[in-house]
Amino acid sequence: MTLKCGIVGLPNVGKSTLFNALTNSSKAQAANFPFCTIEPNIGIVPVLDERVDTLEKISNSKKKIYTSISFIDIAGLVKGASSGEGLGNKFLSHIREVDAVIHMIRCFDSDKIQNVNENIDPVRDLQIIDTEIKLADIQSIEKRLDKINRKKNDEIINEILETALNIISNDKKIELLFDNYSDKELKMTGLLSLKPKLYVCNVDEKSISAGNKYTDKFKSIYGEDKTVIISAEIENQINQLGEKEKQEYMNMLNLKDTSLNNLIRKGYKLLNIETFFTSGPEETRAWTIKKNSLAPEAAGQIHSDFEKGFIRAETVSYGDFVQLNGWVNSKEKGKMRLEGKDYIVKDGDILNFRFNT
Repeated sequence: MTLKCGIVGLPNVGKSTLFNALTNSSKAQAANFPFCTIEPNIGIVPVLDERVDTLEKISNSKKKIYTSISFIDIAGLVKGASSGEGLGNKFLSHIREVDAVIHMIRCFDSDKIQNVNENIDPVRDLQIIDTEIKLADIQSIEKRLDKINRKKNDEIINEILETALNIISNDKKIELLFDNYSDKELKMTGLLSLKPKLYVCNVDEKSISAGNKYTDKFKSIYGEDKTVIISAEIENQINQLGEKEKQEYMNMLNLKDTSLNNLIRKGYKLLNIETFFTSGPEETRAWTIKKNSLAPEAAGQIHSDFEKGFIRAETVSYGDFVQLNGWVNSKEKGKMRLEGKDYIVKDGDILNFRFNT
């Protein structure tokens, strides 16, 4: 289950620089002019997890595999994108393919980096993006609800689309739909406005630890939980350093952890996902699943045959596995459980699946 997060925003807010920092690469050409990124750059980033390292040592595994997130650097959006302005059509087609949206917001002053608007205003910039996404959704809904297409839809989809159109047209919160419809039903609508959102405030070096007037204003409106403060340029520099130099530089900047790790953690929380592990002599591996997933669904992340033929899951909690130093002692001490189809997998579970072929 590799999650796809699209990085979006107005031109020249630092999307490509953030992408480079996330992927520790130079795939995205960072340049001082709009629409530098035309085709979306895609980078797969491992989600470093100390638990994988610990399990690898306990099981003496030949290899370890972290779970991963795909980050997609999408072309800059401008006002009028929903009607094809700038690279609007490309933007909207690319954003449909992602699981979550990372809104990159400019929260720094600079005479050197061109700004597409007359001043720095992160709230206004986000509203421009939100408006274009809503307008695109309205066009999509109206097309799907016309006389010809309406007949092709399930009754529940027509109901959701009509409700969504009313909500968007009256400037209400689209999240109201989650109160009455399931995630599966809402996903079938393909509405861009429903995608989970995380906000990244891109700041200068001196604002990394405490933020600034722009981030303060933004967080007062959109909240702390979904907002991450990052200096994309500084994070990019940190990634170029060796481990010792990196730690010294972070200490100098008063950073306990990289902002990128914080972004990934908040992204996991936003997407409501958690991690389980498989661990043995051949391999220790992390797997991501939606919270409250049943054991057969977790098995299906490894292979569809595991889910179809699921019998039982040998299960040990991470704490017990580490304390008892692996499978053998966990079984002898009664800490390994056999769980069935109704078992809800917990974050950190180490699982071994029994299944029919």
